[in-house]
Amino acid sequence: MSGRSVHVLLLILVLSVLVWSGVQPQDRFTWVLEVLPAMIGMVVLAVTYRRFQFSTFCYCLIAVHMIILMVGGHYTYAKVPLFDWIRDSLELSRNHYDRIGHFAQGFIPAIIAREILLRLSPLQRGKLLNLLIISVCLAVSAFYELIEWWVALATGTAAEAFLGTQGDVWDTQWDMALALFGALMSTLALGKVHDWSMERVKANDS
Repeated sequence: MSGRSVHVLLLILVLSVLVWSGVQPQDRFTWVLEVLPAMIGMVVLAVTYRRFQFSTFCYCLIAVHMIILMVGGHYTYAKVPLFDWIRDSLELSRNHYDRIGHFAQGFIPAIIAREILLRLSPLQRGKLLNLLIISVCLAVSAFYELIEWWVALATGTAAEAFLGTQGDVWDTQWDMALALFGALMSTLALGKVHDWSMERVKANDS
């Protein structure tokens, strides 16, 4: 199967989940806030597709990230049923689906940043590249926390489901720490697979 065919299948999958997530979500306002980044991302990827195609590996990770956002938007992050069951079964203090989301907020953007930097800048693989990737992911995570703060200030209690703190006073710090951990893991563990996928893009272009 060609890379373009896989990209089309990924688009169909993500659009299908988007439609599902928009059918009677737990809270419509929260759904809009959670799903909006994925929708913006789809538009950007579609507009830039002919000029710059990411590797298929990167597109797969992007699709996973979008689906995580859409599931969180449908149920709200504090009420995803599977993680409610895990909470109750293991007698945990909270629903941890939002932890998965913030881990992905570092893990997946790390590969996006890595591909952009390697393909569009003179940077080479090494410590400086890894430092910049992790810095980008931390910046994205911090900016998202600022967005949550601004939304909360603007809308008051209407943003409680979007914030998803579940009473944890250290929720913001946990979110950024998990994004950092995700970026570190992704950068250190997925480099070879990502390089192989990018080589296939070059082969198709040549």
